[in-house]
Amino acid sequence: MGKKKVVILGAGPAGLTAAHDLLTRDSEHYDVIILEKTNDIGGISKTINYKGNLMDIGGHRFFSKDPRVNEWWQQRLEIQSHPALDDKILNRHKDFPTEGANPDIEDDVFLIRDRISRIYYNKSFLNYPISLDLKLITNIGIFQTIKAGFSYLWSLVKKLPETSLENFYINRFGRVIYSMFFEKYTLKLWGIHPKNLSADWGCQRVKGISVSEVLKNAFAKQFNLGRKSKETSFIERFLYPKFGPGQLWEKTAKEIENLGGKIKKNIDVTNIIFNGSQVREIIFEENDTTSSIQADFLLSSAPIKDLFQLFSGIDIPEDIYNATQELRYRDFITIGFLLKKLNLKNTTEYKTINNITPDCWIYVQEPHVKMGRIQIFNNWSPYSVKDLQNTVWIGTEYFCTEGDEFWNMTDQELFEFAKNELLSMNLITSDSDVLDWHCEKIQKAYPAYVGSYNHMDKITDFLNQHDNLFCIGRNGQHRYNNMDHSMMTAFNAVENIIKGEKNKNNIWNVNTEKAYCEKMS
Repeated sequence: MGKKKVVILGAGPAGLTAAHDLLTRDSEHYDVIILEKTNDIGGISKTINYKGNLMDIGGHRFFSKDPRVNEWWQQRLEIQSHPALDDKILNRHKDFPTEGANPDIEDDVFLIRDRISRIYYNKSFLNYPISLDLKLITNIGIFQTIKAGFSYLWSLVKKLPETSLENFYINRFGRVIYSMFFEKYTLKLWGIHPKNLSADWGCQRVKGISVSEVLKNAFAKQFNLGRKSKETSFIERFLYPKFGPGQLWEKTAKEIENLGGKIKKNIDVTNIIFNGSQVREIIFEENDTTSSIQADFLLSSAPIKDLFQLFSGIDIPEDIYNATQELRYRDFITIGFLLKKLNLKNTTEYKTINNITPDCWIYVQEPHVKMGRIQIFNNWSPYSVKDLQNTVWIGTEYFCTEGDEFWNMTDQELFEFAKNELLSMNLITSDSDVLDWHCEKIQKAYPAYVGSYNHMDKITDFLNQHDNLFCIGRNGQHRYNNMDHSMMTAFNAVENIIKGEKNKNNIWNVNTEKAYCEKMS
């Protein structure tokens, strides 16, 4: 009996993890081929190399509560056991493992990085997640602080039905804090008011954080109690590949090929043919030539909206098909700036090269700008910047919708727009601060919890009727998963294939822990 043919759509974290895991566990019985639409490896976890300066699309911290994910990562790259370049220059002490890799000598290494991300609000920095400290009180004023306190107390007494993301936030922070720090930023991110978004996004992205959790952490820190929250958002350190997240996925792709798997890039899948309830054949275009592959299993990380357009040979109920076509997405643009300097002083105790601000991410809460976040690539990895000691390499991040006015701007127009916003915030002082720039557009970066999202249960039930079709990853499940969650869906899909398990609840239930949503400390 020949090997089973496994076709995977997409060479992002989910697709690559599934291919690698299946081949590692049982290459004797499975042939694996990945069909990737673009010329890149890693999906939105790829790394862009622009003239020796590395750009991470959206920022990817390597941290997971799942031991399978952590073990899998560390099988690809060793954790650093010696100081990185910036640690050496600054004589910065860290507690390194006794065994591992020296990042100044070896390349296949995870750096240990400090998690520093803050909110830029009213031309000042506030801690992220929000901390009850003197900085917050000084910035918003004592009167507003008192209002926020009473608003929070009222939210403990009067719970709103969690029928929207707005109510989700108000229940956890009170209306005042919600209006200051969540309402406008959420509108920037999704282009939709939080009252019109599902609370599910909050359940998955703001797990367990509440004002009471903030108070406990503030109290513990104030009195040196050594208490550390177990919640993901409070993790103080994370792993990061020396050359960005794409390094790990490119290494994984090579390992897949060494294990006998195939990866085809620049592939346009045109048809997925069913025989009864089973996927049987994939038709695709490669170099203007039409080809086909027989499939015993299909794992898809493609957007559900696109996937349904490819189906043939099965009857799709009209309401289900229409619901998939009304699913919405948010697209993403990063404009990278290579600067002589960034006009932000380091007011922390954390040492940095040339005293630049130590943040990996800055959440921009200034209402007069469209910019959502700023990444400082120097702080993700000192090896991300070609001239570390003389330049600052940042990414200004914008959320938009494909086809809208912002998306349709030329790269030059986007550069001018972002530059003017940096000038308006006084983060650069003149055009001469900019040495170079680069623009990247990413389609369908964020599945949106709006539109026909409330029909996802029906869509999922329909997909699950087809035993040899598995939907994995962020877009494959239309769920705003972190990278590790996408990998977990892949692990579970492979487990089901090997065991012949037809129930796919373990795949769809990744990152849906309702206990997180309901937790109120």
